Amino acid sequence: MKKSYHSLALALLGAMAGGAYAQTAVTIYGIADAGLVNERGGATGNVNKLTSGAQSGSRLGFRGREDLGGGLGAIFTLEAGIALDTGGFNQNNTAFGRQAFVGVDSSTIGAVTLGRQYTAPYLILRDIADPFAVGFAGNSLNLIPAGGSRMNNSIKYASPSFYGVSGEAAYGFGEVAGSNTANRIVNAAIGYGNGPINVRAGYFNRRNPTNTGGFRNILVGASWDFRVAKAHLAYGVDKGLGSSPFPVGETALPFGTPAGLGSDDSREWLVGVTVPFGPATFLASYIRKDDRSGFNADARQWAVGATYSVSKRTNFYTSYGSINNDAGASFTVGNASEAGSGDRAFNIGVRHLF
Repeated sequence: MKKSYHSLALALLGAMAGGAYAQTAVTIYGIADAGLVNERGGATGNVNKLTSGAQSGSRLGFRGREDLGGGLGAIFTLEAGIALDTGGFNQNNTAFGRQAFVGVDSSTIGAVTLGRQYTAPYLILRDIADPFAVGFAGNSLNLIPAGGSRMNNSIKYASPSFYGVSGEAAYGFGEVAGSNTANRIVNAAIGYGNGPINVRAGYFNRRNPTNTGGFRNILVGASWDFRVAKAHLAYGVDKGLGSSPFPVGETALPFGTPAGLGSDDSREWLVGVTVPFGPATFLASYIRKDDRSGFNADARQWAVGATYSVSKRTNFYTSYGSINNDAGASFTVGNASEAGSGDRAFNIGVRHLF
């Protein structure tokens, strides 16, 4: 009899597990993007190359959600940056360097996630303020630092939308022995989106690894869709050493390196537009960086570009960007995957979503 009860219990547990797994949805997705890039005005000369991800970083991702009942779900995302030109990984050869997190979500109370995640100012640029969506030669990150794009060791809460208002807050553990604040990140945003209007403000604050100082970035972004065109605006404030570093080659100098700290007090303004025209979309933006420190690291960037969709998942693209650096500045024209090497760049390529 005991064996019968034991068998029945195992059968019930198996049925329950099967039911739970039946409610799990896992999606495999990605982007394959490759383009020809010409960079001019670099310290070591002009460069012609094949780049993986000029418009959008090439990637392979896994995303899943398990229904836990009562509107609650367990979620995860693992996303690897793929270098199509070499077959390797981007983000310093990290396996899931783009995103890697797990958490729970609910349509009524929001989501809590833990892992490697995007910062709030970066999402404002990508989703609202930058007509180039932080890609192409017009990438706004060429001049607007936004606190970087990702944070490690982070716990993040994102609220649902209440009458168009939503927000998020995140904390990144510094993981420095003997200090709870060294290398720590605090990050938040709040915004309003309804119909054609989208406005969002974000804050990023990081202590340095030795806990002797830090920096902060504040960014406000907005867009207004007039149907025939969409207008984009942004205003940024950067304060503290490391708040606005100079890029060097294809990666920024390490945080804390004196030559890589750049300005400790700067402002940025962005105005841009996207104009749809059938399967084509035209893009343009202008960014002015005002350095208020003693470096005189002022700069101005203008960029134009276009995409042409040949299907729902495939488009061709081209763009051109130019930066005018003042004497104390050394900003470069990059794209979605590279910081660039010169003050001018041209991209042409193809992107496929899957």
